Amino acid sequence: MLKPIFENQEIGKCGQNIKFDAFILKRYGIDLEPIVFDTMIASYILSPDEQHNLDALSKKWLNYTPIPISTLIGEKKNKQISMKDLNPQEISDYACEDADLALKLKNILEEELKKQNLIDLATKIEFPLIKVLTQMEFNGIAIDKEFLNQYSLELKKEAADLTQKIYKEAGTEFNIDSPKQLQHILFEKMLLNPIKKTKTGYSTDVQVLTELAQTEPIAQMILDYRQIMKLNSTYVEALPKLINKKTRRIHTTYNQTIASTGRLSSTDPNLQNIPIRTEMGSKVRQAFIPGQPENYILSADYSQIELRIMAYYSKDEHLIKAFQDGLDIHSATASILFDKTIEQIDSNMRRIAKTVNFGIMYGLGSYGLAQRLGISRTEAIEIINNYFKKYPGIKKYMDNTIAFTQKNGFAETIFGRRRYFPDINSSNYTLRTAAERAAINMPIQGTASDLIKLAMIKIHNTMKKNNLKSLMMLQVHDELVFEVFPEELETMKNLVKTNMETAVSLGDIPILVDIGIGKNWFEAH
Repeated sequence: MLKPIFENQEIGKCGQNIKFDAFILKRYGIDLEPIVFDTMIASYILSPDEQHNLDALSKKWLNYTPIPISTLIGEKKNKQISMKDLNPQEISDYACEDADLALKLKNILEEELKKQNLIDLATKIEFPLIKVLTQMEFNGIAIDKEFLNQYSLELKKEAADLTQKIYKEAGTEFNIDSPKQLQHILFEKMLLNPIKKTKTGYSTDVQVLTELAQTEPIAQMILDYRQIMKLNSTYVEALPKLINKKTRRIHTTYNQTIASTGRLSSTDPNLQNIPIRTEMGSKVRQAFIPGQPENYILSADYSQIELRIMAYYSKDEHLIKAFQDGLDIHSATASILFDKTIEQIDSNMRRIAKTVNFGIMYGLGSYGLAQRLGISRTEAIEIINNYFKKYPGIKKYMDNTIAFTQKNGFAETIFGRRRYFPDINSSNYTLRTAAERAAINMPIQGTASDLIKLAMIKIHNTMKKNNLKSLMMLQVHDELVFEVFPEELETMKNLVKTNMETAVSLGDIPILVDIGIGKNWFEAH
């Protein structure tokens, strides 16, 4: 009965976290169209670091407290009943209030977005994206369960081998997972240098172990052991349990209102955090496969997009020229930093340049750089000073961004997305410098996330218009992953590449997308 209303293009739909409703309706064959407003997302655009649930928004904008859900289903988690067990009459007041509040808030927040010149960001990026994410969540992705079961056994064997090596190094057996026992072994028995003290003794966190690992083999072994255990429990053993019995695929949930820079995040499972820097971590991607054996996985990845955006913002001629000439940007930076030709650059020089390129964008100071490169603070200061001398546009961008944020209280992206920094003028040095670092990064990371969102909207609409069967399944940072039918392979390659590279113009700086095809995500990437 309601399907014709829900699908009527003449009737705009608004709601609070409307993607959830759209997803549930989709299970029943209903396409909620057109979605014109979401109060949760509007609140996020206005103030990304605040709370965006209906209770918080009602109190803030309407000075009103909604009916708590606990009055219907009970307070305690273990004694709560399900909504489906209630009489519709009992739910009606609660449900009608929800809808009423969403409409009241829409009317207020829409005006607020217009007042702050944020309406375009809402109507051209965030609201149209809801439809795309609903479809992606619904599509899900297939998982190779057998591969993961096998891989889990491999990891457990690896962990067992490491355990024996750690015992041998320590000269005794102990519980590696117990921080207390580890403290005792490292700092009392083996008398290693305790770098950091906490309330419960000496710290055994990543930072401490990484520092110790430069001279102490046991510290590196413990780091490797922890990494294996975490990988196995977070992904290898967890993913098969999340496979939906009906669709035989896993369906992650995308969140538009968590990361304050505008990046999407994902939960159950969190696919944004699969470690790819290590061989072991990236192997998890082999488990992501097409749902039908004849299909392919297509991965499309923006090439060094944040550095290209930095070039656009900073207008630094060296950086712009390197991108225009199609050079490897880290080798090009190394050649400028070390006064050598690109041919003379070795892998170590490139590694230093890469660390500096990304470090500068994230406001990494001399101390952080020294730690990452394993060099002295004096050398790190020299490298940074040299970098700013060779790339004066970048230094200027950083100074201008800090000045703009100090004056306005926020930093913004090309599309006007804002993030507020209340500590930017703080007299507390630590708070102020942390705010400065985040403010420098925000326009770059925020613009990168806006860019991929626009690309996703364009790709989704083009695929729909051409009635393609292929599926957009995942968004991970600067990468999109698709399941592609063999007969649509060439079409999809061109369609994805074109839409991603033309989603936005960065002036004279070319935007490049790398496309990979394979029988699993690892092969495609």
